[in-house]
Amino acid sequence: MDRVKVGIIFGGATEEHPVSVKSAQEVAKHLDADKYEAIWIGITKTGAWKLCDGPATGWEDGGRPVVLSPDSGVRGLLVLEDGQYRAIGLDVVFPVLHGRLGEDGAVQGLLELAGVPYVGCDVQSSALCMDKSLTYLVVESAGIATPNFWTVALGETVDPGQFTYPVFVKPARSGSSFGVSKVSSAEELPGAVEVARQYDSKVLIEEAVAGSEIGCSILGNELDLIAGELDRVALSHGFFKIHQEDNPESGSENSTFIVPADISAEARALVQETAKAIYRALGCRGLARVDMFLREDGTVALNEVNTMPGLTSYSRYPRMMAAAGLPLGEVIDRMISLALTGKLQ
Repeated sequence: MDRVKVGIIFGGATEEHPVSVKSAQEVAKHLDADKYEAIWIGITKTGAWKLCDGPATGWEDGGRPVVLSPDSGVRGLLVLEDGQYRAIGLDVVFPVLHGRLGEDGAVQGLLELAGVPYVGCDVQSSALCMDKSLTYLVVESAGIATPNFWTVALGETVDPGQFTYPVFVKPARSGSSFGVSKVSSAEELPGAVEVARQYDSKVLIEEAVAGSEIGCSILGNELDLIAGELDRVALSHGFFKIHQEDNPESGSENSTFIVPADISAEARALVQETAKAIYRALGCRGLARVDMFLREDGTVALNEVNTMPGLTSYSRYPRMMAAAGLPLGEVIDRMISLALTGKLQ
């Protein structure tokens, strides 16, 4: 039987580039070579697309120029060789890309034009989940609690005296926690807004929610969903700054992850069912990690949704799935099956 040709896109010209490469390296370790023929497409920090042998160190220095054809008649790649383009057909694409231009619907739109099935959320849900303010509006309309929030447009001024502190200031459309600040006083607010604007013209100011941060990994489509074990982010100080540690493989400077989360069975069921409801309300498919706050009174509120969460050796999504009995190789297998058939295996 012919192997399924999987185009794996990684890298990217954003601050998420290093994390994407690490995620791709982990995918390479767990992809079943007997079932799948991996075709690696690396996007350099400058935005050049390259056909390469994989995400190992030095891939950016080699490789051949390649593009994803928007012509659905090609259904794949065009690689430049000896001044001519050669077509490479793809059965499915796994966009192992995080943040802007990876999770925001941009690549997904290109894949729709190309007519190639792909792992993960579609254009609409990707764009919706990337913009935290829009995420909150949709989730609120579904009757699920979110933090109180305010948006600040480019050029708009904001009165620091209108808020009860602390608040969090963050880019409205950015991955991880780049540009995020915890603000404890009115004097700190203008500087935090400027930091956030380095990553996005639209800034979100969000009330601080008292409670535990609980993560829920989701796999599947519509009514057929699998929820992994929950995790709890245990902080020693400050706030959780995912992917900003100098050496995250050795652990975080201020946080550890407790998997399964040390919460009651009732709280666990509430978080999982609410996470599934959020996933469906936002139109997610394939996979996502839904982060929530478990408040002291036992109620929950949304924190954020990541439509292509990290898949690195230290990432939360694969840890939660592994704790539920699904190792990364099996998770990848199911992701690709969902992209090709719309159904879990």
